Formats: sequence, C-alpha cells, structure tokens
Amino acid sequence: MWFWSTWHTLYPWLLYVLQEGNPFFGICLGLQLLFEGSDESGGREGLGIIRGKVGQFDTARGLPVPHIGWNTLEQLNSSDLLSGVATSDRVYFVHSYRAMPSEANADWVLATSSYGEDFVAAVCKGAAMATQFHPEKSGSIGLNILRGFLEPDSPEAREAAAAANQRTLATLSSVNGANKGLARRVIACLDVRSNDQGDLVVTKGDQYDVREKSGDKDVRNLGKPVELAARYFTEGADEVAFLNITGFRDCPLEDLPMLQVLQSASEHVFVPLTVGGGIRGFSAQGQDYSALTVASEYFRSGADKVSIGSDAVDAAEAYYASGCTTTGSTAIEQISQVYGKQAVVVSIDPRKVYVNDPSETKHTCVKTLKPGPNGEQWCWWQCTVKGGREGRDMDAVELAKAIEALGAGEIMLNCIDNDGTGQGFDLGLVGAVSSAVTIPVIASSGAGAPKHFTEVFRETGAAAALAAGIFHRREVSIDEVK
Repeated sequence: MWFWSTWHTLYPWLLYVLQEGNPFFGICLGLQLLFEGSDESGGREGLGIIRGKVGQFDTARGLPVPHIGWNTLEQLNSSDLLSGVATSDRVYFVHSYRAMPSEANADWVLATSSYGEDFVAAVCKGAAMATQFHPEKSGSIGLNILRGFLEPDSPEAREAAAAANQRTLATLSSVNGANKGLARRVIACLDVRSNDQGDLVVTKGDQYDVREKSGDKDVRNLGKPVELAARYFTEGADEVAFLNITGFRDCPLEDLPMLQVLQSASEHVFVPLTVGGGIRGFSAQGQDYSALTVASEYFRSGADKVSIGSDAVDAAEAYYASGCTTTGSTAIEQISQVYGKQAVVVSIDPRKVYVNDPSETKHTCVKTLKPGPNGEQWCWWQCTVKGGREGRDMDAVELAKAIEALGAGEIMLNCIDNDGTGQGFDLGLVGAVSSAVTIPVIASSGAGAPKHFTEVFRETGAAAALAAGIFHRREVSIDEVK
C-alpha cells in the first residue's frame, strides 16, 4: 500500500515523540507501524517499538478478508483508553493485516479481538496508545475511547466508564452471557438523486424505477440525505451507504451537492460512510482526471469507501480478455493500491436468466427455488451496466472473481428482479457469489421484514445485508432487525 512507501519521511519525528514519552495515538496503520514490519510493506521496516511483525489474515480459515465490521474486545489490562468499553460492546474494524500477541509484546498489548484467531486490537504503554480498530467510526463507544485518550479525567469520561461497568455487570449476570465476536452488519442505503425541481433527495426504486406510478410521476421523495443518515446513525445502523444514482456523469468532480452531503454527514455520523456513483476516470475541458483523483475527492469529503459499478464490468471483461492478468490501470487497482482494498466496494447489478439445463450456457447456474416463466429449473445471473439498462455476457460469479483478483475488498450484491419487492433477498444469488470469493459480500435488494435478514445470514455466507425503502418508510426499524 502507498502508506508504507511514504511514511518513512515521518520516521524520525515519530520516533522522537515516542521516545520522549509524549502523548501518541495511532489508528489502524498507526498501530501497525509501531511493530517491526509488515508483510504489506514490501520489506520496509516499521518503527520497531513493539516486537513482532504484521501479517495477513489466513483466508484458508474460511473467513472473508478483509476483516470488516463490528467486533468485541478482550481487555487484558485496565486503562483509561478502554474504560468506557464494556465486555459486550463492539468497535469497527476494517483491515486485512494484523499483529499477533506474544510473550515478546505482552507488555504492550492492552486488548485482543478474535477473527479465526486472536490478534492485537489495542496497545498501550505510558502515553503511547494505538488501536487496530477505528474509534472515530465506532459510534458512541468510539467517542468514549477518544475521550479516554484526550480527557481521561473529565466528568464525561468518568460517566462513560461507570456506564460501561454497569453494562459489563448486566452481561455477567445474564443467563446467555456475553454475545461476542464479529457481528453481521446491517447497512442503511440511501439512493440519492436530483428530483425534477433540482433538489437532492433520497429516493427508492422498484426494479430500479424511481418515479411515482401516478400523478405528476416525479422522482419518489423519501427525505433529505443528511437528515436520514443522521437518523440511521442514531437508530444503530452499522454503516450508511450513499448511492448517487444520477451523478454528474460527465464531470464527477463538479458534483458539489453530493460532496456537501458527505461533508455534512461526516460531522454527525460516526459510522462508516460509503459513496457510489461517478467513481471513474473522465476528461473535461481538455484535461484528464483519473478514477483515483475522483475517489480522493470523495475520501477528503468524508467517505470511508467508494463503490464502483459499471466500470467494474468493463475492467472484468478486460481482465478475462487478457488471460486473467492485471495491468494496474483500472479504477479498482488504482484506488486499492493507494487506499487499500478495504476502501473499494464493487456494486454488482445482475438480472436472472432462466435456462432448462446448465448445458445450455457457459455461465454458472444454480437450481432455482421457484421455476421460471416456462417452468425452467435453472438460472444464472447476467451482469448489467448503466443502471440495469444494458446486459453483458458475464455472470455475477465471473464478475465477483475478477474484481477480487483486481483488488476490490467488498461486494455489494444487488438483484434487479428482487429490487423493491419486499419478498426477501435472492438467496441463490448471494450463496453462489459468497461461496466463490474470499472477500465480504453485502446482500442487497428485496428486504421486506427482519426475517429476511435472518434468512440470508443463516443460509448464505453474506457478511452484511442492506436495506433502503423499509427503513426510509419506517416499515421496519433497524433495531428490530438487529
């Protein structure tokens, strides 16, 4: 990653800060650089303050990598930093590499977490502290942690510590004990576009049609983006996704309303924010702009992840046409190289195609739970571009494998057939894709009740599930689902 090739310019200053005992707080890579080195660094050394080397999670354990989501902590020592965190509280992780606890670094390790194996989640010695997780994206619990570093003696910090102690005591007295480990994520999705009056609104389509069926047939208006995002944060959403379904297609950097939405939302929403729509290279006024340039502007405005759609299909087609070789020229590769694979989500928009027998097509087929219109027993899922308006000769499993090879860190798996129906996720589709890749898959399209989330988590390898309309219209609350 780009970070490991550039941070050495800060090496002398960081070493001075740590050796002099000045306050230091590192987050994610800020923890990893304290160790002796990382497999991700291309052989470059770390600061060597803590013994041990950072290595990648082992995908052979059958768990998706990156490790993305909300996990619990096992606190090994008491500290001001984690005094506001209870046994059952969860914090937000997003990383592919981790440091391991050992006797050699036991004097530093403050807390561990578990993802197929125990890894270092927080370290502390004197005034130097660091976390593998992101407190700034861990909601109110994360704000307690930041307060534990900045204002450990404040009334607010003492109040947070007392509340955490009460939550821990309640957990210990519970018949079921602590609910520990990585939780499946519940994501609130906001489809954002301009209506006919030019206002930016949250809308929701039925099989991607966002206009009202009667009256003036205006764009369906379900609320204002920033207000809804803040509401979902308060209600407990694990992440919020903004999908700009119109965008400034010719010049994404001029999409000031969407950038302003991100900036405003990030001031009030302390969980991860994903933005999609227009994340691609383009030319304007005689100047070329790369997808990386566009993504960087969204990251600076408050996004944690960017979602790539149609361009990912083009990249996958080129990948297979070249004999499955990578060139470093695609948006997926450029962005993941600089910001890490966990920052790149690919949104797949497939449509079901029925066949009588798998021998009729070269594509990956699954036996359907419901027969097709002519009694067909099998189907595959055709990838589409341009908002579902154009199909390509590629199936969803093929695309998923290609974008994983290109460096994507997560898949947002939609289903045009199920969109807006409220009949549940396409379990066959989610199962086929999640079993074909080692990166996390977000199930999308079709949620109408809490049981649909339960079904997709129990019957497939989905790491998260997403809904929009049922949350916007308050038909189902996020708390009900969780």
